[in-house]
Amino acid sequence: MEISPFYDKKVACLYCKYNFTTIRVRSRFVRVASHENDFKPVYSDPEVNPIFYNVAVCPHCGFSFTDDFSPYFAPGTEEDIAERITSKWNGRSFSSERDVDEAIKTYKLAYLSAMFKKEKVLTLAGLTLRIAWLYRDKGAEVEEQRFLTIARNFYNASFSEGDFAGTQMSETRVLYLIAELSWKIGDKDEAIKSFSRVLEGQRMSSDPKIIKMAKERWQDIRAIK
Repeated sequence: MEISPFYDKKVACLYCKYNFTTIRVRSRFVRVASHENDFKPVYSDPEVNPIFYNVAVCPHCGFSFTDDFSPYFAPGTEEDIAERITSKWNGRSFSSERDVDEAIKTYKLAYLSAMFKKEKVLTLAGLTLRIAWLYRDKGAEVEEQRFLTIARNFYNASFSEGDFAGTQMSETRVLYLIAELSWKIGDKDEAIKSFSRVLEGQRMSSDPKIIKMAKERWQDIRAIK
């Protein structure tokens, strides 16, 4: 019998504790052909895209989340979620295979949930960057640019506040993303400033791969300038 790339994962809603299943992709079926300059993975088989399935959407209350969400709810946030999300929820399920449009809907739900829950700014940055990637897959450039701008601003805030500390995101990686996203949205001054900061800190960095990418992008930018 042929094994499907997809499987059902049992999860409990972080907010209402309701148990439901959400689809995930088996790791053995995930083959990354390359990465774009803003770390967007390009998969060998576009039909098997794990990014489509990162968000779990609770069919009971509508709260939507990824593995990056913390289990902690700050005071007042649960009431906000009840009023802004659950009271308007129509019980829709996203527990079957998704296309790019459905994936975008799940990320936008997660983005709303993260805002009302007051998640880390870094988490908001990651969600909005992935929405931009999905719009890129669709060829929707205006929406892609909109969400690249939102993501860049969140990464800037994360860097300023230092809320990336203790996560898998290093200072070098956050700065690189600020630089790359700034370049993509046409904010050349911010791009040049941030790429310079990445290269100035290269001796202290534990991310040689990111330093190499920054040097290559810096050369590209100098050639264009």
